[in-house]
Amino acid sequence: MDESMIRLMEKENMRKDNLPDFRVGDTVRVNVSIVEGEKKRMQSFQGVVIRIRGAGLSKTFTVRKVSHRVGVERTFPLNSPTVESVEIIEQGKVRRSKLYYLRGLRGKKAKVKSRKMRNEKKN
Repeated sequence: MDESMIRLMEKENMRKDNLPDFRVGDTVRVNVSIVEGEKKRMQSFQGVVIRIRGAGLSKTFTVRKVSHRVGVERTFPLNSPTVESVEIIEQGKVRRSKLYYLRGLRGKKAKVKSRKMRNEKKN
């Protein structure tokens, strides 16, 4: 396939609704729709974004949280129809693109410094 054809197909299949511009280190709440048989329900997953990788349709992000003293990481495709919304809870101040070092830290050492919330749009 031609490079321009791939770009065109990716552009057609990208999400139409705009998700907020979040970065690595931000604390986010991801709402995911889960279908179980005939039932459809929403499940939220809140944690720190430790990785963003890929581009276009294959862009994914990984969110880490600690639940009952056990670290849980979940990777979400950014353009997946099951990802209903992403809400930024707190913006983190980090100097790395991948926060894998958080896996080995416990308690307060595993916290990410916060910074002031940046405005999405000023009118």
